[in-house]
Amino acid sequence: MPPEVTADRRKILIKIAVAAVLLIAAGVLALRGFDVPGIAAREVSRGIGVLQSLGPWVFFTAMALLPAVGAPLMAFSLTAGRAFGAQMGMGWVVVAALAAITVNILLTYWLARWVLRPWIARLVTRLGYKLPQLDKADLTDLIVIVRVTPGPPFFAQNYLLGLADAPFGRYMAISCLVIWAYAAAAIVFGDALLSGRGKTAIGAIGLFAALVAASHLVRHHFGKRKKVA
Repeated sequence: MPPEVTADRRKILIKIAVAAVLLIAAGVLALRGFDVPGIAAREVSRGIGVLQSLGPWVFFTAMALLPAVGAPLMAFSLTAGRAFGAQMGMGWVVVAALAAITVNILLTYWLARWVLRPWIARLVTRLGYKLPQLDKADLTDLIVIVRVTPGPPFFAQNYLLGLADAPFGRYMAISCLVIWAYAAAAIVFGDALLSGRGKTAIGAIGLFAALVAASHLVRHHFGKRKKVA
């Protein structure tokens, strides 16, 4: 059996085991009289209250900066609408979130391509490797494939593309097109879910499904084109 197949199977088994443990724990708590959904709802409401007390400037500044050090972008996207939709209006929440994401895409590109690159290059050389050199056509394909492939964290995508010397214009255009679409859907979904608006949440899930399907088609197209080349 190929090692990559074994590794994939191991990851799947780990995920199943974690999910089973969580379900069993929730079942035990429920049998002992704990209102698990109620507790979860109260904790979420408490967290949203904390975000609201910090204010939108702090929240969106954190959204622009913290993903550069590994903070999950999805956590910001899912809570932004519920925390500040009533105060700012959902339209402005989306605009502020997309602006924060754009700042982060710029920041991580700058860090990876210029600030951190010499240190990383020395480290890679010391380990006996070298940073890959790709032509411009390959770099465009790389940007698309990295952005539409599920799995790699947002910050890892940004640093990878910066280290690969992705052309700035194409990097920004493709990155914003893909990440903005997913972030806007996540903001609408998070607000609907946390506010109890089932129909809107279902609509956002449909949008997510369409984005995932489109990403799959794009990834398949570029993968097929690379094989032909």
